[in-house]
Amino acid sequence: MDRQKYIEALQRQLEPNVFNHSLALEACMGGLYDYFQQNNQLTNSQATKEEWMLAGLLHDIDYSGEFKPTHPQKTLEALAKYNLTISETVHNLIKAHAPDLTGYQLKNKAEWSIFCADSLTGLITAVTLVYPSKKLADVKLSSVVKRLLKEPKFAAGTRREDIKMCANSQGLNLPVEKFVEICLNSMKAISNDLDL
Repeated sequence: MDRQKYIEALQRQLEPNVFNHSLALEACMGGLYDYFQQNNQLTNSQATKEEWMLAGLLHDIDYSGEFKPTHPQKTLEALAKYNLTISETVHNLIKAHAPDLTGYQLKNKAEWSIFCADSLTGLITAVTLVYPSKKLADVKLSSVVKRLLKEPKFAAGTRREDIKMCANSQGLNLPVEKFVEICLNSMKAISNDLDL
């Protein structure tokens, strides 16, 4: 897989804020994969780490231009514009980030991860931007969790119920705080790429 080719396609296709969100979700997916792998919670049938991260990176490639009204149904068409393809596994993961739009049934940790983390990246970014420094490095876990659970008017477009489903025993079975911590640390690790 040549990640750079996908990056170039995204940069041409997406607005900068959606591109940065895509980088953030890629990082979160990598962090979640590592956590589950280290805790022996992945079966052999799970997607590879590369597939987890690629799905995070590409999940919104059709969220622009002529494709936007039918997002996320046009992933393959948007990629084809740049002579790029993805595996069926990655395509299914991308469908899983918006099951209400695709009708896709979430079946494994990879699919639950992209579904729950998608909206969380925006909340973490919003929390970062209210800090005086506007730097991810300064963001405390408690600040994100508080705004997620107790301040519904903050970043009101955040799909809080989707994020909180990380605790679902049929899905990730992760406490909300732990889930937020993994994603926050994953985003901090690429803060330069995110300009945060």
